[in-house]
Amino acid sequence: MVTSASATALDNLRKFSDDVWYIIPILVLVMYLWANEIQKAQKTKNWNVVFSGLTIFGLDLINETWNALVFTFTQHSAFWTTPANSVFIIMIGWNLEIALMFSIAGLVFGKLLPEDKNQKVFGKIPNRWFFASVFAAFAVFVEILLNIGGALVWEYPWWNATPWGVILIFLFGYFHFFVGAFLVYDMREMKSKIKAIGIIYGIGIVAVCIFGPLGMI
Repeated sequence: MVTSASATALDNLRKFSDDVWYIIPILVLVMYLWANEIQKAQKTKNWNVVFSGLTIFGLDLINETWNALVFTFTQHSAFWTTPANSVFIIMIGWNLEIALMFSIAGLVFGKLLPEDKNQKVFGKIPNRWFFASVFAAFAVFVEILLNIGGALVWEYPWWNATPWGVILIFLFGYFHFFVGAFLVYDMREMKSKIKAIGIIYGIGIVAVCIFGPLGMI
């Protein structure tokens, strides 16, 4: 049986809300941030931050696609659902606001990573794993707040604010985003970075092209 949150999300799916204008300046700010980082990369020949941004957005696309497929195959609920209060719901658990947030989250993550991947935090913790854990934990915290506010709905008992649920959300909702970002960031050769990004977006775009026309996402 389709949950009420899922039904609401489906009713609002890919329809612009009446309050659409506020998103325009946000879009411009996102464009500015990307243009600024690309301009810096062109001057310095260091594209690491740009690749970090691309990695996280690409992995988010994959995450949101399989989450939408969970609803399609269960006809009950996705793991997470964004039923309303969005200018545009892209998939059942992915709206434009979330997409824009993840489009710049990777830039922020990449800018905070120390250039020396061997540098330790507090003299003991590898900095890559530290920052990936901190960013993922903060994302989980924000998601819990959104859930409390009703903007993001969880249905399944293993995907909620219980200790085990938080661990699953941490690991499969966010942690791999940031791990993927620093792995691509640290690749030595440009062609390796491009290949990694190509694989990530290849998976996401192919999935959308296959399942989208079938009405499954």
